[in-house]
Amino acid sequence: MELTVETRSKPPFHIIEVGGEIDVYTAPRLREAVVEAIDAGQRRLLIDIERVEFLDSTGLGVLVGALKRVRADDGTLDIVCTHERILKIFQITGLDKVFGLHTSVEAAVGADG
Repeated sequence: MELTVETRSKPPFHIIEVGGEIDVYTAPRLREAVVEAIDAGQRRLLIDIERVEFLDSTGLGVLVGALKRVRADDGTLDIVCTHERILKIFQITGLDKVFGLHTSVEAAVGADG
């Protein structure tokens, strides 16, 4: 399955919307989008994975790496996800305590204000 990556801005966040499957084959595309955003000066990232159907350990590694990179520049990385199957991965790994998890982009923006 192909991965779609779209970016947009909704202050205070730079949003990276992802769809499809994040796995060993497609994760580099997500990593590239995150690196481009950080290199462009974005420090408040919101990764919307609502349209993601599958997330493997490689994809999870990209998200953790992105978090480390943005935190190194005093930034934040939050995630939009409501899929129980994917949320379970965050819970099992303890990453639900590390990432800000939101039910929608609007909820994330509202939580910030």
